[in-house]
Amino acid sequence: MKIAVVGTGYVGLVTGTCFAEVGIDVTCIDIDQKKIDNLKQGILPIYEPGLEEMVSRNAEKGRLQFSTNLAEGIHDADVAFIAVGTPPGEDGSADLKYVLAVARGIGEHMNSYGVIVTKSTVPVGTAAKVRAEIEKALEKRGVDIEFDVASNPEFLKEGAAIDDFLKPDRIVVGVASERAEEVMTKLYKPFLLNGHPIIFMDIPSAEMTKYAANSMLATKISFMNDIANLCEIMGADVNKVRQGIGSDARIGTKFIYPGIGYGGSCFPKDVKALIKTAAENGYDMQVLKAVENVNEAQKSVLFDKVNKHFAGDLQGKKMAIWGLSFKPKTDDMREAPSLVIIERLLEAGCKVSAYDPVAIKEAKHTLGDRITYAKDQFEALIDADALLIVTEWPEFRSPNFEVLGRLMKQKAIFDGRNIYDAKELSEVGFTYHCIGIRADHKEPVVQA
Repeated sequence: MKIAVVGTGYVGLVTGTCFAEVGIDVTCIDIDQKKIDNLKQGILPIYEPGLEEMVSRNAEKGRLQFSTNLAEGIHDADVAFIAVGTPPGEDGSADLKYVLAVARGIGEHMNSYGVIVTKSTVPVGTAAKVRAEIEKALEKRGVDIEFDVASNPEFLKEGAAIDDFLKPDRIVVGVASERAEEVMTKLYKPFLLNGHPIIFMDIPSAEMTKYAANSMLATKISFMNDIANLCEIMGADVNKVRQGIGSDARIGTKFIYPGIGYGGSCFPKDVKALIKTAAENGYDMQVLKAVENVNEAQKSVLFDKVNKHFAGDLQGKKMAIWGLSFKPKTDDMREAPSLVIIERLLEAGCKVSAYDPVAIKEAKHTLGDRITYAKDQFEALIDADALLIVTEWPEFRSPNFEVLGRLMKQKAIFDGRNIYDAKELSEVGFTYHCIGIRADHKEPVVQA
């Protein structure tokens, strides 16, 4: 088979590379000449573990090519994926201008039957708009070429995207014809051989599935953060509560870890888009509005703890930040809680020294030189009045606390990811604040 993937961002590049990995001829297309030139040299626009090596390997084998020429890329393609961005508009709706522009381009250049697949996260009804754009372009050319439109939402976790693609929990495909289903079955056959399920459905249901999945996960996160905040007030330990509810198979253990809010390219955007889609159709998504409100408030919780600890006197204090990306194993800074926390610290007159294993370059695009970027996690701590754990990178999990204590001016840690043990830190003289456990929390004494 021959496929084209239009868009070489996170979704497009992972999709194209993983299909090439199973032996399919892939052309990844983008209008950004510099990005394509870099990809041809093995320079990737994103960080994703294992992706750079996979891109290089498949490019060398000739299975993965990069181009700015849409006409050339989709020539005789069996499947063309649209994987361009759908940024949120000011009203929260998904902006489809890039998706529809690609659809027009495909209609202007396609020369044979193919399945046009929306891989971008798009609202229900987008496939119909894509079809209309292609038909309009074909009519303008005066040609009659058969084609199908399908929806194939991605379920990739940043930091684990390759495994998610090659070993998927499920493959969701929305189609409107048997012919399209046959093509998509053939495309995904290498994955089906390993027992990974493919679920065919109508196109609107496939489009809704992506939004529903991300919104459900966002809901679990915000619910647990709400519970964590109540635990602090009531003197309960949210970690024990999490264990207690997570053992219930109906709830499960995933996405119930309290923290400082979700971020990234998907959850914030998709929750907003689903709320907007509902409003446009006369329905009020009350639960998701609450999810969004809780999440925005949660991003300030760690700052509030710092501010309370220092009795509101933060002027001139130095704060060390460990972790800038919205989650580990990615350099993605979109909607990252670190940005909210740092802005609040700077507004309060703090000096900020930050370290992240891979996201510093991205952080500089947003924060510029308003903070100091440390070359390692320990440099960030020198003369710091407090350490804030913002992203739970593995290398932060077991530091030498005696070394930390010697480097810092004051021994205070504010753990936004609950990765440390309060008792251990107390024994080495640290004041420790985390999420969902009151700072003065004591284990209950069991009477004999």
